[in-house]
Amino acid sequence: MPEQDFETQPLAAHDLPSVVVPLLKGVLYQEGNPALWNSLLGLQVRVRDYVAVLGLELALDEAEGYAFLRSHSGSGDEAETKLPRLIARRPLSFPVSLLLALLRKKMAEFDASGGDARLVLSGDDIAELIRVFLPESSNEAKLMDQVDSHLNKIVDLGFLRRLKPQSGQKQMFEVRRILKAFVDAQWLAEFDERLAAYRTLLQGDRKGIGQNE
Repeated sequence: MPEQDFETQPLAAHDLPSVVVPLLKGVLYQEGNPALWNSLLGLQVRVRDYVAVLGLELALDEAEGYAFLRSHSGSGDEAETKLPRLIARRPLSFPVSLLLALLRKKMAEFDASGGDARLVLSGDDIAELIRVFLPESSNEAKLMDQVDSHLNKIVDLGFLRRLKPQSGQKQMFEVRRILKAFVDAQWLAEFDERLAAYRTLLQGDRKGIGQNE
């Protein structure tokens, strides 16, 4: 019986291009495609080498079950700095940035409580998080329209996922674990101080508006 050549056997069910292409399109979640995720784990060394040529690096969190590509964080040499940016930077409005930080803080509190692995909030729950930081308005419908617009943006960015609504229930959202990779622990540690400064600024603006009326 001839000796089997293990070097020629496939490392995973998917080949390298079929793993890299989905990563170039966006975030890969373990729960969304377990077979592709397992292939990524088996091919991750080759994936890292391949995307490095493109000036990218693989961010993979096996415990949380997500992976994505980002621009290389190292200083690199002169040739690397001339590479075009493949992963676009998306400017975010202040309310969207603030809401992402509030959701990240909520996730930290949720994790500390030792509850379920999935943080699920209603649209009303999320509106309450940011309500105190938005300009006062007597028009509740207008406020909710603004919050809905911010939520749509965050869903598009992949940090929230709409859950299929049950009959007669409110729209629920799952806060995706990948948010932890974009709002890090150091930023979160300074968050309360930043919020206090913003509250003071907001209160000053409201007093000024009242005096000018």
